Amino acid sequence: MKKGLISVIMGIYNCESTLSEAIECILNQTYSDWEIIMCDDGSTDNTYHIAKQYADKYPDKIFLIKNEKNIGLNMTLNNCLNSAHGEFIARMDGDDLCSYDRFEKEIAVLKNNPEIAIVSCDMEYFDSNGVFGRCHSKKYPRAKDFIYGTPFCHAPCMVRKEAYDAVDGYSINKRLLRVEDYHLWIKMYEKGYKGYNIDEALYSMRDDRNAVKRRKFKYRINEAYVKFLAIKKLKLSRKYLIFVARPIIVGILPLKVYNALHKGKLS
Repeated sequence: MKKGLISVIMGIYNCESTLSEAIECILNQTYSDWEIIMCDDGSTDNTYHIAKQYADKYPDKIFLIKNEKNIGLNMTLNNCLNSAHGEFIARMDGDDLCSYDRFEKEIAVLKNNPEIAIVSCDMEYFDSNGVFGRCHSKKYPRAKDFIYGTPFCHAPCMVRKEAYDAVDGYSINKRLLRVEDYHLWIKMYEKGYKGYNIDEALYSMRDDRNAVKRRKFKYRINEAYVKFLAIKKLKLSRKYLIFVARPIIVGILPLKVYNALHKGKLS
C-alpha cells in the first residue's frame, strides 16, 4: 500500500461516448498522486478499445482489466480493489464528471481527520439539457441516519483502503442489487468507521430525467431489506422498524405523486 496514493476504481460498461470525458477529469486533477484501475465488464461497444488507448498512453498511471463476461458492478469493483495499490480508494463512473479539485479536497479531509474513513460530497444530476437536480447529504452521518437512506453518494466517494479491507469489499447478493453501496456503509459503520460529506457539489452524475418511470419494485424491496439490516447491524431502536416499509410504500405510489416527491428531493 503506497501512502498518499489514490486508487480510482472504475467499473466500465458500454460507455464509449462518455468514457474519455470521465478519464480526462482525473488526468486534470490538481492532486496528481493517483492511479486508475479500470475493469471492463463485458462491454459490447467500443468502451474497452477507448480504455486501452488511455492505458497504453499512461502505462504507469492507468491499468486495465477485463471480465470475460458481464458480472455486475459489485464484482467488477471488487476486481478493481484486488489490483489497487493506494492508501485511499476513490470511485468514478465512466459516464460522469467531477471537478478538477475533487481529489485535493476529499483527501484533505481524510489526511486531516484520522477518525474519518469515508468522505463524499454533494452531487449534481445532469443530462444533455443541463443540470436538473442536486443531492445533498448530512455532514456527519450518525448510525440512526441510515434509516432514512444511504448517507453517502457512492460515485463521488473516497474511502480509506483499510475500511474496504475490513469489510471484504462489496457484498455479492441479489438482495443487494442497486443498494450495494448503502450496505457497504452499514458494514463499515458496524466496524466503527465514520464518514463525512463535503457541502459542495464536486461530482456530476449523468442521469435521465425520466429514469423514475423505469423504477423496478424489486429494488424497493431490496432497499427495505437493507434498512432492516441497518437497524439490526447498527443496534438501532426497534421504533425505527416503521421506516423499513417506506421504500415499498413509495414504490406503489402513483407516478405523479412519486415524481413530485422525487423532484423535491433533488431540488
